[in-house]
Amino acid sequence: MMMVRCYLAPSAIEGLGVFCHDNITKGDIVWRHDRMLDTTFPESKLDNVEPHMKEFLERYSFPDPCRPGYLILQCDEGRFLNHSMYPNLDFSDGVWGRALASIPAGTELTFDYADFLTGEIRMQPPRHQVHMMALAAE
Repeated sequence: MMMVRCYLAPSAIEGLGVFCHDNITKGDIVWRHDRMLDTTFPESKLDNVEPHMKEFLERYSFPDPCRPGYLILQCDEGRFLNHSMYPNLDFSDGVWGRALASIPAGTELTFDYADFLTGEIRMQPPRHQVHMMALAAE
């Protein structure tokens, strides 16, 4: 669960990204797993859901670092955090997401997917199409 005010916007990395609403100070906690709001489920359940739901869950859930064989699906914008080889967030302990540096408001928040995943990181094709609409002058 995101612990800072944030919003979704078009990302130069991929589709949608999570952007901070306010400045973030180095070391601030930006994310934490919330057992009440984030859904945890057995990975084996992926075999028993409709194909479109399996695609969704495979894209937006991640392994629970505290419970092998379980996945976590975030309840908020955090599911849209994009991968970066040069991230501004650190999720390496699996419990907290902390700012690696001071982050100005309006910056996309990113992390290294290797903080949660083992083995090869497999990027999926974009799921969302983001269209920019010009506002007509009144």
